[in-house]
Amino acid sequence: MNTAISQLEIIYEGEDLIAINKPPGLLVHRTKIAADAKEFALQSLRRAVGHRVYPVHRLDRKTSGVLLFARSKEANQYYQQQFRERKVRKNYIAVVRGYMHERGTINYDLKHEGKVRSAITHYDRIEQFELNIPSGKFNTSRYSLINVLPETGRFHQIRKHLAHIDHPVIGDRPHGCNKQNRIWKQKLGIPEMLLHARQVVLCDPNKEDIVISAPLSLPFRKALSILGLKSNLEDTKPGIILS
Repeated sequence: MNTAISQLEIIYEGEDLIAINKPPGLLVHRTKIAADAKEFALQSLRRAVGHRVYPVHRLDRKTSGVLLFARSKEANQYYQQQFRERKVRKNYIAVVRGYMHERGTINYDLKHEGKVRSAITHYDRIEQFELNIPSGKFNTSRYSLINVLPETGRFHQIRKHLAHIDHPVIGDRPHGCNKQNRIWKQKLGIPEMLLHARQVVLCDPNKEDIVISAPLSLPFRKALSILGLKSNLEDTKPGIILS
Protein backbone atom coordinates (compact mmCIF):
# COMPACT_ATOMS: atom_id res chain seq x y z
CA MET A 1 0.00 0.00 0.00
CA ASN A 2 1.32 3.46 -0.87
CA THR A 3 -0.59 6.36 0.64
CA ALA A 4 0.38 10.02 0.80
CA ILE A 5 -0.76 11.59 4.07
CA SER A 6 0.13 15.24 4.51
CA GLN A 7 3.93 15.30 4.60
CA LEU A 8 4.14 11.54 5.05
CA GLU A 9 4.13 8.77 2.46
CA ILE A 10 3.10 5.42 3.91
CA ILE A 11 4.86 2.66 1.95
CA TYR A 12 3.92 -0.37 4.08
CA GLU A 13 1.09 -1.23 6.46
CA GLY A 14 0.99 -4.55 8.31
CA GLU A 15 -0.73 -5.95 11.35
CA ASP A 16 1.97 -4.76 13.73
CA LEU A 17 4.28 -2.63 11.57
CA ILE A 18 3.97 0.51 9.48
CA ALA A 19 6.63 2.21 7.35
CA ILE A 20 6.91 5.66 5.82
CA ASN A 21 9.18 7.15 3.19
CA LYS A 22 10.71 9.89 5.31
CA PRO A 23 11.53 13.04 3.35
CA PRO A 24 14.89 14.74 3.94
CA GLY A 25 14.75 17.36 6.68
CA LEU A 26 12.04 15.68 8.76
CA LEU A 27 12.93 14.68 12.31
CA VAL A 28 11.77 11.32 13.65
CA HIS A 29 10.63 12.85 16.95
CA ARG A 30 10.97 15.96 19.10
CA THR A 31 14.46 16.76 20.35
CA LYS A 32 16.08 19.63 22.22
CA ILE A 33 18.95 19.84 19.72
CA ALA A 34 16.57 20.91 16.91
CA ALA A 35 14.39 23.57 18.47
CA ASP A 36 13.60 25.02 15.03
CA ALA A 37 11.62 21.94 13.94
CA LYS A 38 7.82 22.05 14.06
CA GLU A 39 6.93 18.81 12.22
CA PHE A 40 7.95 15.34 13.36
CA ALA A 41 7.40 11.95 11.77
CA LEU A 42 6.24 10.27 14.97
CA GLN A 43 3.57 12.81 15.89
CA SER A 44 2.41 13.26 12.28
CA LEU A 45 2.00 9.51 11.79
CA ARG A 46 0.09 9.15 15.05
CA ARG A 47 -2.36 11.81 13.89
CA ALA A 48 -2.67 10.20 10.46
CA VAL A 49 -3.42 6.64 11.65
CA GLY A 50 -5.37 7.65 14.76
CA HIS A 51 -3.42 5.65 17.34
CA ARG A 52 -0.02 5.46 19.04
CA VAL A 53 2.97 4.20 17.08
CA TYR A 54 6.51 3.54 18.26
CA PRO A 55 9.74 4.24 16.33
CA VAL A 56 11.56 0.95 15.77
CA HIS A 57 14.77 2.68 14.63
CA ARG A 58 16.03 6.12 13.64
CA LEU A 59 17.11 7.99 10.53
CA ASP A 60 19.15 11.17 10.57
CA ARG A 61 17.16 14.32 9.95
CA LYS A 62 18.92 14.81 6.59
CA THR A 63 18.50 11.19 5.47
CA SER A 64 15.43 10.14 3.48
CA GLY A 65 13.85 6.73 3.03
CA VAL A 66 12.42 3.74 4.88
CA LEU A 67 11.47 4.50 8.49
CA LEU A 68 9.73 1.85 10.58
CA PHE A 69 7.13 2.22 13.34
CA ALA A 70 5.51 -0.50 15.44
CA ARG A 71 1.80 -0.41 16.27
CA SER A 72 2.29 -1.70 19.83
CA LYS A 73 4.93 -1.80 22.56
CA GLU A 74 5.21 -5.57 22.18
CA ALA A 75 5.82 -5.32 18.43
CA ASN A 76 8.31 -2.54 19.04
CA GLN A 77 10.31 -4.74 21.41
CA TYR A 78 10.26 -7.61 18.89
CA TYR A 79 11.53 -5.53 15.95
CA GLN A 80 14.07 -3.60 18.01
CA GLN A 81 15.48 -6.95 19.11
CA GLN A 82 16.01 -7.83 15.45
CA PHE A 83 18.00 -4.64 14.99
CA ARG A 84 20.10 -5.34 18.09
CA GLU A 85 20.86 -8.85 16.87
CA ARG A 86 21.79 -7.54 13.40
CA LYS A 87 19.12 -9.61 11.69
CA VAL A 88 17.76 -6.63 9.72
CA ARG A 89 19.26 -6.00 6.27
CA LYS A 90 19.45 -2.30 5.49
CA ASN A 91 20.38 -0.93 2.08
CA TYR A 92 21.15 2.73 1.45
CA ILE A 93 22.03 4.59 -1.72
CA ALA A 94 24.31 7.64 -1.78
CA VAL A 95 26.06 10.10 -4.05
CA VAL A 96 29.61 10.67 -2.84
CA ARG A 97 32.61 12.75 -3.87
CA GLY A 98 35.16 11.11 -6.15
CA TYR A 99 35.47 7.78 -7.93
CA MET A 100 34.92 4.87 -5.53
CA HIS A 101 36.37 1.38 -5.82
CA GLU A 102 33.97 -1.15 -7.31
CA ARG A 103 33.43 -2.78 -3.93
CA GLY A 104 34.78 -2.51 -0.41
CA THR A 105 34.32 -2.75 3.34
CA ILE A 106 35.01 -0.03 5.88
CA ASN A 107 35.92 -1.43 9.30
CA TYR A 108 36.58 1.58 11.49
CA ASP A 109 35.62 2.11 15.13
CA LEU A 110 33.45 5.14 15.88
CA LYS A 111 33.20 7.25 19.00
CA HIS A 112 29.91 8.69 20.23
CA GLU A 113 29.11 10.18 23.63
CA GLY A 114 32.43 9.05 25.00
CA LYS A 115 32.10 5.42 23.90
CA VAL A 116 34.14 3.77 21.16
CA ARG A 117 32.35 0.97 19.31
CA SER A 118 33.14 -1.26 16.37
CA ALA A 119 31.48 -0.25 13.10
CA ILE A 120 31.39 -2.03 9.73
CA THR A 121 30.00 -0.74 6.44
CA HIS A 122 30.01 -2.52 3.07
CA TYR A 123 29.53 -0.75 -0.26
CA ASP A 124 29.51 -1.33 -4.00
CA ARG A 125 29.60 1.15 -6.84
CA ILE A 126 26.64 1.53 -9.19
CA GLU A 127 27.94 4.25 -11.52
CA GLN A 128 30.52 7.04 -11.84
CA PHE A 129 29.99 10.61 -13.06
CA GLU A 130 32.00 13.67 -14.03
CA LEU A 131 30.69 17.24 -14.27
CA ASN A 132 32.46 20.14 -15.98
CA ILE A 133 32.52 22.13 -12.75
CA PRO A 134 35.96 23.10 -11.34
CA SER A 135 36.62 22.04 -7.76
CA GLY A 136 39.74 23.30 -6.01
CA LYS A 137 42.80 22.45 -8.15
CA PHE A 138 40.74 20.14 -10.39
CA ASN A 139 39.06 21.21 -13.65
CA THR A 140 36.09 18.88 -13.13
CA SER A 141 34.12 17.32 -10.29
CA ARG A 142 33.82 13.54 -9.97
CA TYR A 143 31.17 11.54 -8.15
CA SER A 144 30.02 7.99 -7.52
CA LEU A 145 26.58 6.53 -6.93
CA ILE A 146 26.89 3.65 -4.48
CA ASN A 147 24.92 1.01 -2.63
CA VAL A 148 25.70 0.99 1.08
CA LEU A 149 25.04 -1.86 3.51
CA PRO A 150 25.79 -1.05 7.15
CA GLU A 151 26.49 -4.19 9.15
CA THR A 152 26.34 -2.27 12.43
CA GLY A 153 24.14 0.72 13.31
CA ARG A 154 26.24 3.42 14.95
CA PHE A 155 25.42 7.13 15.13
CA HIS A 156 26.05 8.74 11.70
CA GLN A 157 27.91 5.56 10.76
CA ILE A 158 27.57 5.73 6.97
CA ARG A 159 28.35 9.44 6.88
CA LYS A 160 31.41 9.12 9.13
CA HIS A 161 32.73 6.02 7.39
CA LEU A 162 32.50 7.50 3.89
CA ALA A 163 34.16 10.70 5.10
CA HIS A 164 36.89 8.58 6.71
CA ILE A 165 37.85 7.11 3.32
CA ASP A 166 37.72 10.56 1.70
CA HIS A 167 34.48 9.98 -0.21
CA PRO A 168 31.97 12.03 1.82
CA VAL A 169 28.27 12.07 1.04
CA ILE A 170 27.25 15.10 -1.02
CA GLY A 171 25.32 17.58 1.13
CA ASP A 172 26.61 16.14 4.41
CA ARG A 173 27.31 18.69 7.10
CA PRO A 174 29.45 18.50 9.22
CA HIS A 175 31.16 15.35 7.91
CA GLY A 176 31.20 16.29 4.24
CA CYS A 177 33.14 18.49 1.82
CA ASN A 178 32.30 22.19 2.16
CA LYS A 179 33.48 22.99 -1.38
CA GLN A 180 31.29 20.32 -2.95
CA ASN A 181 28.35 21.16 -0.71
CA ARG A 182 28.52 24.79 -1.89
CA ILE A 183 28.63 23.66 -5.53
CA TRP A 184 25.52 21.53 -5.11
CA LYS A 185 23.65 24.17 -3.16
CA GLN A 186 24.61 27.32 -5.06
CA LYS A 187 25.25 26.10 -8.62
CA LEU A 188 23.03 23.02 -8.86
CA GLY A 189 20.20 24.03 -6.51
CA ILE A 190 20.34 20.96 -4.26
CA PRO A 191 21.15 21.69 -0.59
CA GLU A 192 19.83 18.31 0.63
CA MET A 193 22.10 15.44 1.65
CA LEU A 194 22.14 12.68 -0.96
CA LEU A 195 21.75 9.65 1.33
CA HIS A 196 18.60 7.54 1.08
CA ALA A 197 17.46 4.45 3.03
CA ARG A 198 16.42 2.47 -0.02
CA GLN A 199 15.30 -0.86 1.43
CA VAL A 200 14.84 -2.74 4.72
CA VAL A 201 14.39 -6.51 4.98
CA LEU A 202 13.28 -8.10 8.27
CA CYS A 203 11.15 -10.97 9.62
CA ASP A 204 7.67 -10.69 11.11
CA PRO A 205 6.68 -12.74 14.19
CA ASN A 206 5.61 -15.58 11.85
CA LYS A 207 9.18 -15.71 10.46
CA GLU A 208 8.04 -14.38 7.10
CA ASP A 209 10.34 -11.91 5.33
CA ILE A 210 9.08 -8.35 4.98
CA VAL A 211 10.75 -6.35 2.20
CA ILE A 212 10.08 -2.61 2.33
CA SER A 213 11.42 -0.27 -0.36
CA ALA A 214 11.20 3.52 -0.58
CA PRO A 215 11.21 5.55 -3.82
CA LEU A 216 13.93 8.18 -4.08
CA SER A 217 13.17 11.68 -2.84
CA LEU A 218 12.66 14.50 -5.33
CA PRO A 219 16.07 16.11 -4.57
CA PHE A 220 17.79 12.74 -5.07
CA ARG A 221 16.03 12.17 -8.40
CA LYS A 222 16.95 15.70 -9.48
CA ALA A 223 20.60 15.05 -8.55
CA LEU A 224 20.74 11.86 -10.62
CA SER A 225 19.21 13.72 -13.56
CA ILE A 226 21.92 16.39 -13.30
CA LEU A 227 24.61 13.71 -13.16
CA GLY A 228 23.15 11.94 -16.20
CA LEU A 229 22.44 8.53 -14.72
CA LYS A 230 22.68 5.93 -17.49
CA SER A 231 21.42 2.82 -15.68
CA ASN A 232 17.87 2.19 -14.51
CA LEU A 233 17.86 2.06 -10.73
CA GLU A 234 14.77 -0.12 -10.84
CA ASP A 235 16.97 -2.78 -12.45
CA THR A 236 19.74 -2.30 -9.89
CA LYS A 237 19.11 -4.72 -7.06
CA PRO A 238 19.51 -3.24 -3.58
CA GLY A 239 22.04 -5.00 -1.40
CA ILE A 240 25.55 -6.22 -1.86
CA ILE A 241 26.93 -9.62 -2.73
CA LEU A 242 30.03 -10.12 -0.62
CA SER A 243 32.75 -12.47 -1.78
